[in-house]
Amino acid sequence: MLVLTAALTTGALTLSACGSRDDDKEKSDGGKTTVVIGLDAPITGDLSALGQGLKNSGDLAVKTANKVGEVSGVKFELKALDDQAQPSAGQQNITKLGGDDDVIGVVGPLNSGVAQSMQTVAESNGLALISPANTTPDLSQGKDWKKDVRKRQFSTYFRTATTDEVQGAFGGAYAWEKIKAKRVYVIDDQKTYGIGLASAFQDKFTALGGKVVGTEHVNPEDRDFKAIVSKARQAKPDLIFYGGEYPVSAPLSQQLKDGGVRVPLMGGDGMYSADFINLNKKAEGDFATAVGKPVEELESAKKFIADYKAAGYKDAYEAYGGSAYDATWAIIQAVKAIVAENDGKLPDKPREKVIKALSSVKFEGVTGPVSFDEYGDTTNTMITAYKVENKAWKSQYSAIYKD
Repeated sequence: MLVLTAALTTGALTLSACGSRDDDKEKSDGGKTTVVIGLDAPITGDLSALGQGLKNSGDLAVKTANKVGEVSGVKFELKALDDQAQPSAGQQNITKLGGDDDVIGVVGPLNSGVAQSMQTVAESNGLALISPANTTPDLSQGKDWKKDVRKRQFSTYFRTATTDEVQGAFGGAYAWEKIKAKRVYVIDDQKTYGIGLASAFQDKFTALGGKVVGTEHVNPEDRDFKAIVSKARQAKPDLIFYGGEYPVSAPLSQQLKDGGVRVPLMGGDGMYSADFINLNKKAEGDFATAVGKPVEELESAKKFIADYKAAGYKDAYEAYGGSAYDATWAIIQAVKAIVAENDGKLPDKPREKVIKALSSVKFEGVTGPVSFDEYGDTTNTMITAYKVENKAWKSQYSAIYKD
């Protein structure tokens, strides 16, 4: 929610992330020091459409930095690993990347549940982990954020996607104020992301006066929803909200409508994918929210879109392409800052310096202004609501959401 590892120059020496930056430690690429940026995403499996977009966009950022010479004396490479949206695979990947001294930071993962399995390993290796897609507040602010007791969990964790505290509340308000729903049936997939999103949506919707007429849980592997269709039909909702991702929400939407529950299905950014429409003959009229604004509507994204097309990637950049590019560029900008402070050379122990530099990184990215707050969360809280119209997602409303 495309594995590209650039080949190393024959006979080149590895550059230790903790060792000397002498000439004999540099790879023989015109005297440039090679710096590797890791990437973890579901490159294969059910969420590969999103994962491919992440990987391609990270790859484009690395190629762009090299082409324009963004950091003098440095050549960037991308090392992408596939987690198949599985926490165990994500943990193995971050362990592998953490053990590679050339890796200076990691972009990813897509899934909040996968991130939970990676954070401790990234912290123990002093390795920056920047997700373009994680939205669960717990990852950055701790489990007591709902009580307004917030504490940064990992100094190495950052993200360019805003949290479900923002997205879920935006969705709840949009359902009440714009869709004019009064009665909602809420379903989640029992995963970290889905539960958090559904909970935030429900809290806001009921606070505004809406009524939850039923709740249900499904498994991420489920594809037969006859029992839920029957319960939802009896509950007579105006809207059904699903906390989860498109491999489940697509058949759920179709089976609900086939079963006589002819109301829209609404979800979050895990549902906002072209594959939701491709897998669902009854998607018309459904809604989804997604972090940021459609890149197609952003002046700041014009070059990204043109460069992505020119690069000839097989798969679309999808929902998180812009934020994945920005996450990768944030690491590149952190490297640029520490090189500038060290007389134009990569310093010893660059990983810890990259983490420190990320806290003050600030630039105009593909998705708009990019910077991080005291928790490592993005300061950009723009959210957009979409609706399926004429077999495509069409933006309906965008706003910087403040509760």
